[in-house]
Amino acid sequence: MLIFVSLLNIAIFQGIVLSLIILKSPFFKSKGNNFLACTIFTLSLLLLNLVFEVNGAYNVVPILKILDNVEWVFILPVFFFLFVENQINDPLKSFKKRIWLFIPFGYSVIINAIDAIFDSNSVGIVYDILSQIEFLLILIFLPFIILRTYTLVKFSNDEQDKRWIIVLWFLISVFQIIWLLSILIALFFDYNISYAMKILALFVSYIIHWTAYIGIYNFKLAKDKVAIRKILKEKVSTPFIQTQIVKKNLVNQEIFNQENDYYTKLEKLCKEQHIYRDNSLDRIKVAEKLNISVGYLSQIINSISHENFNTYINTYRVDDVKKMIVDSEFDNYSLLAISMEAGFTSKTTFNKSFKKITGVTPNEYRKSNR
Repeated sequence: MLIFVSLLNIAIFQGIVLSLIILKSPFFKSKGNNFLACTIFTLSLLLLNLVFEVNGAYNVVPILKILDNVEWVFILPVFFFLFVENQINDPLKSFKKRIWLFIPFGYSVIINAIDAIFDSNSVGIVYDILSQIEFLLILIFLPFIILRTYTLVKFSNDEQDKRWIIVLWFLISVFQIIWLLSILIALFFDYNISYAMKILALFVSYIIHWTAYIGIYNFKLAKDKVAIRKILKEKVSTPFIQTQIVKKNLVNQEIFNQENDYYTKLEKLCKEQHIYRDNSLDRIKVAEKLNISVGYLSQIINSISHENFNTYINTYRVDDVKKMIVDSEFDNYSLLAISMEAGFTSKTTFNKSFKKITGVTPNEYRKSNR
C-alpha cells in the first residue's frame, strides 16, 4: 500500500507542477495549452481524492469530502475537448458557444453543496432525485463528448500533432469509459469496485507521466514547426544552391538536358513554390503538377540530375535545412523541427540524407556554422 500511495503522490506532484509550468511558462503560452494544463490538473485532483480516501483524510477533515463528491469526470473531458479544439484547425470553433459544456459540472457542484450544507433528512428525497438526474447526465454527456472530441481531430493539418493527440485522447477516453463501467457494475450488481478504482488510479498516473515525457515533447515539436513556418513565410526566398553531386555520363542529352521544359518547370516548382516542404510529396503528386506520367518524370530526373526522385527532392530539403541552420532566427529550434518543416518525415531519414548529401551530420554542420 505504501508503494501504491507513493506512486500516486509522485504522479500528483508531477501533474500539478507540469500544469503550472504550462500555464506560467511563455514557451507554452497559448489558449489551447491552458486547457491542456487544466486537463492534467484535473487528473491530478482525481488521484488526490483517492490518496485522501486511502489515508483517511476525509474522516479527519470532513469538509474535504466535497472534493470527492464532485464528479470531476464532467470537467475532465470538457477541458480536453477545448484543448483539442484550439490545438487543431477546427473551422467552426469561432462560431460555437462553449459555456454549456460546463453546465453538467456546475450541476454536480451545486447538488453536492446542497448535500453538504443541509441536513440529509430534510433534503433526502430531493437529493435522491437530483442525484439520479446527475447519473443520467453522466450516461449521456460522457460518451457524447468523447466521440465529439475524436471527430475534431480530423481537422488537424499536422500528422505529427494529430498522432500524439489521438493517443492522448485514447488514454483519457479509456480511463473515462472504464470508470463509467465500474460505476454501473457497482450500482446494478452491488460489487465492491475499490480494487478497480486503484487500478484506474495507476492508469491515470501513467497518463500524467506519458503526457510529461512524450506528449509535451511532441507538443514542443509542433509548436516549433509552426514558429519556423511563420518565419519562412515572412522571409524572402534566397537563391537555391544545389549541393554538388558527382555527375555521370549524360544519356540522351539531346532530349534530357537542363533545357528540358518539364525539368525547368520542376526546378521552378522547387525553387519558387518549395513543393519539397510537403512531407507527403511523392512522384505521383509531382507528375500530376507537370501533367506527365510518373515514368517519364523518373526518366527526366534520372537522366539530368543522375539521382532518383527521393534523392533529388531530399537535396532541396537538405539545402533548406542548411539555410535555416546558419540563420540565427532558427537558433532556438531543434534540428528535428527544422527538418520536418523542410519536408522530412522522420529523424532517421533526415540524418541519413543530410550525411549522404553533405558528408557531415546535421549536428556537425550546426556546430561548424556557429
